Amino acid sequence: MTNPALPTARDLAGFSLPAQHPVSREWVDDELRLQLLTEQHELDVELLTDPEIAAIRAERFAPGRPIGLMFNQWVQIAADQHVMLSMRYEGGDPAKPFVDASALSRPLQPGDLRPAARAAWEYFGSLDPKYLRLWSSQPVGWIPGSLPDKRFLAAPLDVLRRAGERVPEELTLLPATSLANYEHAQAAYAAVDAAHPEHSEQAQLQSPDKLESTVEDGLLFEVLVDGSWAGYIAASPDGQNLGLPAYIVQDVILAPTYRGRGYGPHLTTLLARALPTHPPNHLSFLLGTIHANNRGALTAAHNSGRTDLGGWLQLPLPADAGQR
Repeated sequence: MTNPALPTARDLAGFSLPAQHPVSREWVDDELRLQLLTEQHELDVELLTDPEIAAIRAERFAPGRPIGLMFNQWVQIAADQHVMLSMRYEGGDPAKPFVDASALSRPLQPGDLRPAARAAWEYFGSLDPKYLRLWSSQPVGWIPGSLPDKRFLAAPLDVLRRAGERVPEELTLLPATSLANYEHAQAAYAAVDAAHPEHSEQAQLQSPDKLESTVEDGLLFEVLVDGSWAGYIAASPDGQNLGLPAYIVQDVILAPTYRGRGYGPHLTTLLARALPTHPPNHLSFLLGTIHANNRGALTAAHNSGRTDLGGWLQLPLPADAGQR
């Protein structure tokens, strides 16, 4: 039986829905969005009590430590606020621990940060998490003292398809049938990382195994300029989607020769036109995450017609761990 003190995935969906950006609330019927948010929160609920998952995670990230450290925690931090805290690792790297506030019982307010930080450190401090991550639909920098993280930018596919009527004739997409150009994509990422050292922490090329699956799904596209390979753009039907029936942008990279030509917004247009919206998935939106400090990518996303629906922010830990 479900512990009555713990939320169900549907409970968490009901908490998450009011926290979504007002623009996106107009895009999708509430019942469909609640269904999708419920699916999104199912793992949060499993991680509250499932010893098998906790044991697997402890073996991978904290060998020799009690598996209880890997259970999610549903913590009351104010009279009207509970938070779901989860131990996470950036990119699955055990050397990059953080605590994620993956659900809140009402939309985030500035006064929630210190008590949430205290709770995060109380439950997970022994694993030395570097920061607490929280999500809000508010703009970047709205809480002083927090650090920016990735933003979620989305739009309906039909809007994006109409937005770029003047796509340069030389710019086209071709569905990839193999990873023959993977090394070129690696070199393109390396070139951007060399020019912008912070980029390596903001975006990484997917592994060949993951991109092979994308090829099989028909969702990896070669970017061509006058018929020559110029980059990759990829999407996925799965991922963190804010309860929207959305494709998730996975990779966008242009080779150095083709950067700086204003192609960025047009790539979104071409991708939107290439993605199917027929059954079985009925996905009708495109959503991607871009780091708040990646100004070029954000500008391209905005210019393509995508809306900033909110994003994560970070609160460094331990700092004073909420003045514990």
